[in-house]
Amino acid sequence: MNAPWKSASIGSRDPFMAYVCDDLTLDVVRTVCDDMGWPQEKAFKGGLRNAIQSLSVSASPQILLVDLSESGDPIADINGLAEVCEPGTVVIAMGQVNDVRLYRDLMMSGLQDYLLKPVSPDALRDAVTHAQMVLNAPKHDDSAKEHTHLSTAVIGTRGGVGASTIATSLAWLLSERMDHLTGLLDLDIHFGTGALALDLEPGRGLTDAIDNPSRIDGLFIERAMIKANDKLSILSAEAAISNPIMTDGSAFFQLQEEFRAAFENTIVDLPRNMLIAYPHLLHDVNVAVVVCELTLASARDAIRLLAWLKTNAPSCQTLVVANKVQAGGVEISRKDFESSIERKIDLVIPFDSKATAQAAKLGKPVVDSVRSSKVASGIVTLAEMIKSTGTPEPVEEEVKSASKKSMLGGFKSLLAKK
Repeated sequence: MNAPWKSASIGSRDPFMAYVCDDLTLDVVRTVCDDMGWPQEKAFKGGLRNAIQSLSVSASPQILLVDLSESGDPIADINGLAEVCEPGTVVIAMGQVNDVRLYRDLMMSGLQDYLLKPVSPDALRDAVTHAQMVLNAPKHDDSAKEHTHLSTAVIGTRGGVGASTIATSLAWLLSERMDHLTGLLDLDIHFGTGALALDLEPGRGLTDAIDNPSRIDGLFIERAMIKANDKLSILSAEAAISNPIMTDGSAFFQLQEEFRAAFENTIVDLPRNMLIAYPHLLHDVNVAVVVCELTLASARDAIRLLAWLKTNAPSCQTLVVANKVQAGGVEISRKDFESSIERKIDLVIPFDSKATAQAAKLGKPVVDSVRSSKVASGIVTLAEMIKSTGTPEPVEEEVKSASKKSMLGGFKSLLAKK
């Protein structure tokens, strides 16, 4: 996250400097300086522009705190700061604007953290402690090959279409059968079933992340997520329905950032209503799986979701999956459904009540509990289709090819793998 300020020798620098705009914040900063054993004289009155002027003629500290309250263009000013900051400086910003887009842009500019004013001593102390952990963390070889990350969002057109079942099974399959480090992020905060489907307690990790976005980092992810197996970790919640979740969405963005760093695959179980409040959730998703049923209501909502994805996530590859399809018992024929949504259905998964009931009783995903079922076979096919989008070539033809290959049975051997 600190792209403009990469690792360098920092032993001879001041450990901390701060440039803030108001006396109240200055008092808080100086209190934290006392707690950390740093001289109060390194906390200055004056915001980001004063920091740029001062650091253009003096050495940068190890940790720099800047106040954006008087900045008319924070992103441009942060870029100006990057030009005068020496490599190795970890930068924390604070400001009065509570906007997830600003937060996202600041993180992409290289900031370590952004704190909302008025800031408390505890919040500032936590941010500074995290910055020290970043400074002291082992430095990785920049020449080392970065792992490829694939992010997939599973979105149901209606409640009950089986999107969560598919999301959980995909996550388990990618981790257990493909041996990939996988994170499952269940964003149905009050009624999520990701942990329940695997017979696990969800814990408080997700609600803690929403309450304290500034604490989200690699260590938080490691401690907050529930391990389903050696390769699969889950972040889920069962928040009390009397406790509405109030957030600007910055925690969700930060979680996705940390998932990209920690895992090879991210599966996001994404309730459709989340798209309305937090459209940024799809900005960095590679594949969106739209799960539907062959019904009139599902067709209507599939049309709306596909239009939304085309406008708000144009770089995201979309796969349409018809789930729980019964032979001769559908409300709308496949042909009429495809005509309504003006595109082909990529995959049809048949209805199998016995297989899903058996999976629920065992607390296992259906791809594990009933490997020979057509439902399991369909989800294996879907996993292959998703993985095929990891190459830079056009994915539409690849998806068709992957589906044909899977139907021939080339990939189904994964189900029999011990």
